[in-house]
Amino acid sequence: MDSITQAVLGATIQGALLGRWQGRKALLYGAMLATLPDLDVVIDYGDAVADMTYHRGFSHSLFVLSGLALLLTWLARRYRPHPGYSSQRLLLTLWLVLITHPLLDAFTSYGTQLFWPLMPTPTAWSSIFIIDPLYTLPLIVAVLVGLSGGLRERYTRVPAIALALSTLYLGSTLAGKYMAEQRVERELARQGIQAERLFVTPTPFNSLLWRVIVLDGEHYYEALTGWFDSAPPQLQRLPLGTELRPALADAPMHQRLAWFTGGMLRYDQIDGRLIVTDLRLGMTGYHPFRFDFAHWQEGRWQVNQHIDRLPFARGEPEQLLLLLRRIWQPQTEVPLLAWASELKRTLPAETGSR
Repeated sequence: MDSITQAVLGATIQGALLGRWQGRKALLYGAMLATLPDLDVVIDYGDAVADMTYHRGFSHSLFVLSGLALLLTWLARRYRPHPGYSSQRLLLTLWLVLITHPLLDAFTSYGTQLFWPLMPTPTAWSSIFIIDPLYTLPLIVAVLVGLSGGLRERYTRVPAIALALSTLYLGSTLAGKYMAEQRVERELARQGIQAERLFVTPTPFNSLLWRVIVLDGEHYYEALTGWFDSAPPQLQRLPLGTELRPALADAPMHQRLAWFTGGMLRYDQIDGRLIVTDLRLGMTGYHPFRFDFAHWQEGRWQVNQHIDRLPFARGEPEQLLLLLRRIWQPQTEVPLLAWASELKRTLPAETGSR
């Protein structure tokens, strides 16, 4: 999630558990501690793929953060003891502030290595967009109330109420994801499509309209479906470019990217370059993670020694407004294929909707 959300989440947790004794300082301490795991972004791992796939690694590990909570508790009790609350209460507070950061990140589509140094596919429950105002708003209100009125008396309940509201909302996003998955699976069954993999993720800034990606051999389908839809989702077909994948079979960074994304990758040949795109993030035509992996030279693909990330467009305000209109007006046409500007030179004639 975004840094503001992580900060106010940590502040609200510490305010709820230690605000009676620490007052407004609890909000400051919680906000600072909650943003600590994201300091790994300052580390340069060597190239764009490494930077992406090592982010949310050791600093987001439940094992590492649990050990850090123990260490910080010991240091606080040794050098800044407070008679008002126990070591157990302090440990619980610091542990919750730290581990809720990676757990919340795991609800996004990016991928979080909760069990580092073990190496399962990074966790991406993908039920909430990286910025979701409805999740963050109760936490911001709780922090503002705490800053204006303190946390020592009647305001001590406000952080707990805010946490309950934001957690209930987070639970509702799981229900939305299940709804979208079931609708698309029914449509796949109706059309006789055997999906290799299905990935569901919310569209920007909301949990009412969902984007579903379906891998099917040499192609994939994209669909939009929302809570207010009555018609079956329309599947829009795009090429995966799997015929290009063998050229990267021996490339370690490609293997790492495939592991990190669970294989949700598209391969494009553009201007003599082999471009690999993470399909999970962004929207068709606006994928933020696209990598220049190889170039055509002397009759074959030469893997680049340094993998660069391509610049990407964030989309126009009109397109975001179109998606928001699509939530309330399901008949609104969203031209995903027309947005796929990076594919205009590679789209085959059979690409289209089903």
